[in-house]
Amino acid sequence: MTRVRVALLSDTHSVLDARIQNLVIHCDVAVHSGDIGSAAILAQLQPRLGRVLAVFGNNDVAPKWPEPDRHLLVHLPEWFAQALPGGELVAIHGHQTTARDRHRLLRARFPQARAIVYGHSHRLALDTTSVPWVLNPGAAGRIRTHGGPSCMVLTATPTAWQIETYRYAPSPLNPHLSHYASVISSC
Repeated sequence: MTRVRVALLSDTHSVLDARIQNLVIHCDVAVHSGDIGSAAILAQLQPRLGRVLAVFGNNDVAPKWPEPDRHLLVHLPEWFAQALPGGELVAIHGHQTTARDRHRLLRARFPQARAIVYGHSHRLALDTTSVPWVLNPGAAGRIRTHGGPSCMVLTATPTAWQIETYRYAPSPLNPHLSHYASVISSC
């Protein structure tokens, strides 16, 4: 495949915003960078190729997951690297580093990556000042969304990568009341 669209999301904490779920359907692969909350969230992600990749976050621990799902936690890695056309995407939750130096530390830990996606802060961040890019899609659920649920879509080709950032208006009761997405930036 010479062009892959990857949905990047994080910090659902057991609730996936329906508008983000709908966006994932139009992507080839979904990457969840931790604080998932339950296996049901991963099952709700239905990208075109059916591939859902995820890492554990600091809240992905047995006492915080539904009892029937707890045995699945052992299958979530701390981080992974995924080859894509034109480079490697690394996913990690980000709680392993201090907030102040997080981008520098992630770049030092994964210098071979073209981009690193992380979560934990619930704050949308797009740092393309140097390679590897450091990306935080923000929170895709309802908890601490800092302006509304958000996610990113990475389009990877052998010659170029592009990031689209989506933020939806907060709408905890009815997602159809605020049915808009703003593409904040692309690279």
